[in-house]
Amino acid sequence: MSSPSSAAVFMPDAEVLLQGVPGSGQQSRGKNETGRGENYRKLAIGSIICGISCIGIYALINSVKAEERSHKDPESAQIYAHKAKKLGILAIGIWVGLLILIPMLMALVSYLLTFID
Repeated sequence: MSSPSSAAVFMPDAEVLLQGVPGSGQQSRGKNETGRGENYRKLAIGSIICGISCIGIYALINSVKAEERSHKDPESAQIYAHKAKKLGILAIGIWVGLLILIPMLMALVSYLLTFID
């Protein structure tokens, strides 16, 4: 006897595979639920809020261009989406780098100033 939670229902002559349920955690790579490619809009908005905002705005512009061109020209949409992803990660990375670098430089300057006295 097969349990109802098994992935396949076994019959004497054939094997019938069950279909995945939408929202069950199975994700397709590179495509969202509507079948279009990723445009990284959430990453771009996050890079505006939590990163260097001028680079994040440029990432958002590329993300919007990727979404607009996804129906007409998928190749250029993919290029714009890749630019949006790179710029979003760059903006957040620079911001995190500055958050780490500035206190370290302040500590170094403070340390060096103690030798002057």
